[in-house]
Amino acid sequence: MPSWLPWSSSSSSNSSSIPSSSASKALREDVDKVKKTLEEDKAALIARLSSIPPHILGSSAFVAGLVFGLGAQYVYARYLRRIPNADWVTPDILARRRWIKGYVTSVGDADNFRLYHTPGIGWRWPLKFRRIPVGRDLKDQTIHIRMAGVDAPEAGHFGRPSQAFAEESLAWLKNQVENKFVYCQLVRRDQYGRIVAVPHLKPRLLPNSLATGKNLPLEMLRAGWGSVYEQAGAEYGPRGVEEFLRVQSEAQKARRGIWQRGTSGETPAEYKRRYREAATSGDPVAPPPASPQQKETSGGWFRRLFRLK
Repeated sequence: MPSWLPWSSSSSSNSSSIPSSSASKALREDVDKVKKTLEEDKAALIARLSSIPPHILGSSAFVAGLVFGLGAQYVYARYLRRIPNADWVTPDILARRRWIKGYVTSVGDADNFRLYHTPGIGWRWPLKFRRIPVGRDLKDQTIHIRMAGVDAPEAGHFGRPSQAFAEESLAWLKNQVENKFVYCQLVRRDQYGRIVAVPHLKPRLLPNSLATGKNLPLEMLRAGWGSVYEQAGAEYGPRGVEEFLRVQSEAQKARRGIWQRGTSGETPAEYKRRYREAATSGDPVAPPPASPQQKETSGGWFRRLFRLK
């Protein structure tokens, strides 16, 4: 019965669909050869494994499991384990100058803040299954970060008056980082137990990357709300002290921030030195140097015209 008829049997239809050309026959032969080769390789592999003594197989399995376990431990410690506070920052972490990502829960003075370490993923929408605690008492859950390479005006502490522009400098830093994610390169531990770090703002274009994140200490110097920290143990990160001094010089020339009255005012380092010397000697604290007052005279316009002093 012709196979094209609709009532033809399935057996006749299947038999008619089998290719009968020489090319199809050669193809079937090649497929059979590949199958045979795979079966032979499988049998050879089984034979080789069977010839290996059981204790060697057990040792190999143990070594493979150990390597996998160590690798998993490294990935967890490097990328997934949270650092609760500064006490958990080991010398090895500082020696490697490790980068971490975290959420700024509060800003103390204008050159330090509290960072809640947020490793891995899931801290932000839409994968927000890991919660960042809120509240004021997060001392044991956050890392106290001291920004590297920059010194901000001192706020009033322990009965000391605050420096000029201390409030403005603090407000600038709060606006930049408070309740935001930042990246920090951990550098060393200072004498107060804080972690000196080079913080970077969150990149705008590439999340979880430092390709476009701004260097926060340099941004503070550029805005004029701090001076370069040049005391013992100063750290500046990969940019170097030369870049920090160059940015500060630009802010001084433009009279930004704390430099709006010129460069003759007291720096944070001089402020701390003045109180430290008074505490050592027992003498009363010396007053800060007075800023020069520009007095207008009848010939003031003439002097300004020719820049005479």
